[in-house]
Amino acid sequence: MNPRRLRRPAAAVLPLSAALALTAVAWPAEGTPAPHGSPARVVSASVLPDVPLAGFSNRLLPGSVADDRGVDLGGIGSDLYPAGRRGEYWTVTDRGPNGQIAVGKDKRRTFPVPGFDPAIVKIRTVGDRVEVLKAIPLTTSSGAPVTGLPNQPGRDEAPYTYDARTPLRYDPNGLDTEGLVRDRDGSFWLVDEYGPSLVHVSARGRVLARHVPKGLGLTGADYPVIESLPSIYLQRKINRGFEGLALLPDGDLVMALQSPLLNPDKDRGENSRTTRLLRFSPRKAKVTAEYAYRFDPVGVVEPGQTKTSELKISALVALGGDRLLVEERTDKAARLYEIRLRRGSDILGSAWDAAATSPALEQLDDPAAAGVPVPAKRLVVDLGTVEGVPGKIEGVAVEGERTLVLLNDNDFGMTDGTGAFDAAGRLVDSGIETRLVKVRLDRPLR
Repeated sequence: MNPRRLRRPAAAVLPLSAALALTAVAWPAEGTPAPHGSPARVVSASVLPDVPLAGFSNRLLPGSVADDRGVDLGGIGSDLYPAGRRGEYWTVTDRGPNGQIAVGKDKRRTFPVPGFDPAIVKIRTVGDRVEVLKAIPLTTSSGAPVTGLPNQPGRDEAPYTYDARTPLRYDPNGLDTEGLVRDRDGSFWLVDEYGPSLVHVSARGRVLARHVPKGLGLTGADYPVIESLPSIYLQRKINRGFEGLALLPDGDLVMALQSPLLNPDKDRGENSRTTRLLRFSPRKAKVTAEYAYRFDPVGVVEPGQTKTSELKISALVALGGDRLLVEERTDKAARLYEIRLRRGSDILGSAWDAAATSPALEQLDDPAAAGVPVPAKRLVVDLGTVEGVPGKIEGVAVEGERTLVLLNDNDFGMTDGTGAFDAAGRLVDSGIETRLVKVRLDRPLR
């Protein structure tokens, strides 16, 4: 490949399948019985090969990663969206390798590969292997890389080098990308945890607009920043902004706040079971509805877990009409529910969007009893009962009427703490692979 074609300002949209070796993993054969009582079973599984992160990134944006510290490509399980052909999917990385190291009483957020540029990745499954077909780096209006570094001092965690010793710069262009859908015109929509924000991206990865909460005051970004989301979302929990995203049949988008807002304060937010969904019209370029979403008790989602703050929404899937599939999870368990977005459930512009409202939505023990319209939900499957499903599922798609496609986030093989890297500064890999599994349900979804 001619490297001149990859020079900025134009970023490369790079076919990679020919360059990547494939690897296999042993897995239960199709038809293997599931545990007693499970309504589903794993019918196939595939694994992503080890791909050095520097090679991957520098093919897209030459010179962006000087040293990957032994980290391989990973983190592509932040979302999953069908790419048209059966067995092909669009995925997206998150902000890149990151961890935490305790320094005294503080926990410092580390970015061992600070030059990493989040990317949209097209994959396909071939038996028990995953092939990377194409990768699209995210870039600014001038074609510069969009890093995964935090945006704003005082609002986002301070970034540090891999050993937590040296501060890194903040980047107003940085995105912690999570949910992804592909629109009919070939462009992409992503959600981000920092803002939290909704990001419109061209087919070649250029950020066209970033929609953020009113009052965020983000300056210095090299792309349009539009304050179009309710200001109450400024109270998002750090690293728990928007994560799930769905494209409805009418073209509207629905985004899920990963965890309850810290509203009215951190203690109440950490113990809340009520998070929020936003509906956004690309045609009108504005939010058109908002919904209160009620988690099940954390001990229901993960038996034995007692910390309500472990609850998260990590995926949304449009099922047709006003129906959504919602993933509730902890780091060790996950359940999928179906809900309907009824017009009567809309709380946008109500008192629940006002910071002065007391008690706040997030601190209500029973929102429905307090007059909050909460969408009813139906359990589709408890993934904890399905043998062979990996942990930390963040990508969910649906094929046909009874098949779920699930993709995990392996965190680039990173762990927290000082043991994440050896004395030479090379990654001590967790051994967790990126796995895509297909799960057959016992009844139709549609």
